Amino acid sequence: TWKWVVGPMFLYLCERLVRFWRSQQKVVITKVVIHPFKTIELQMMKKGFKMEVGQYIFVKCPAVSRLEWHPFTLTSAPEEDYFSIHVRIVGDWTEGLFNACGCDKQEFQEAWKLPKIAVDGPFGTASEDVFRYETVMLVGAGIGVTPFASVLKSVWYKYCHDATNLTLKKIYFYWLCRDTHAFEWFADLLQSLEAQMQERNNADFLSYNIYLTGWDETQATHFVVHHEEEKDVITGLKQKTLYGRPNWENEFKTIAERHPGSRIGVFLCGPEGLADTLNKQSISNSEADPRGVHFIFNKENF
Repeated sequence: TWKWVVGPMFLYLCERLVRFWRSQQKVVITKVVIHPFKTIELQMMKKGFKMEVGQYIFVKCPAVSRLEWHPFTLTSAPEEDYFSIHVRIVGDWTEGLFNACGCDKQEFQEAWKLPKIAVDGPFGTASEDVFRYETVMLVGAGIGVTPFASVLKSVWYKYCHDATNLTLKKIYFYWLCRDTHAFEWFADLLQSLEAQMQERNNADFLSYNIYLTGWDETQATHFVVHHEEEKDVITGLKQKTLYGRPNWENEFKTIAERHPGSRIGVFLCGPEGLADTLNKQSISNSEADPRGVHFIFNKENF
């Protein structure tokens, strides 16, 4: 038995040593941004750090806990000179990080007072394959939008530097939220990308649909009153916020008709129930003919 065990154990120990060495490398917090509804953005720098879109890292803050490591999706783009994460304050550890960064204080926080951070990663996810397709569907549920923030930022940078060799030609973006709390920090990115596409006469590159799933009668009335305005009153985007949940069967059929004979990447970051629905739709709307349309499903659950 030991002959079969010693090899994997040796590889496991090597992997743990590499991760320990990597986590000991110095990380500098360059900026802390407080977003609405207790969401903070940590912008960091680390020597030799290289990332791809949609990847994630493990973060430890010894000032909060010496042993706890927590995974966070990177929200920055590879083209930026820093890497960032967005942290929603929803528990004891995130509350401790919020306080350690001085976000509970009104006065300006000096850089040397910011806590030490250990980072392990980055680690790959399915979202890395986005740029291998000409057409993609990006589906984010709630905070599951974070890997697509990295993707859309990267697209924005590529278009700023003339994206003539970009394989990706069309993005269908879906964001499902129970309330409006998550819109504030992400809507700015969509507004910038929307303006960039219009300047380059490529407004059709990004089709986005934002669904508010946890709406009440007051919000519905508000929606009716302001529906005729040029921009949406919640996000500030030209595309109006939709209420309820998408009809996935209709969405898949419509996209299949628009892109016959294409391989369409479907990327999800969301709950398992939604993953089952999208997987079934990807299978049922793919044609048996190799020359027909095919939906390739990729998921990242939380």
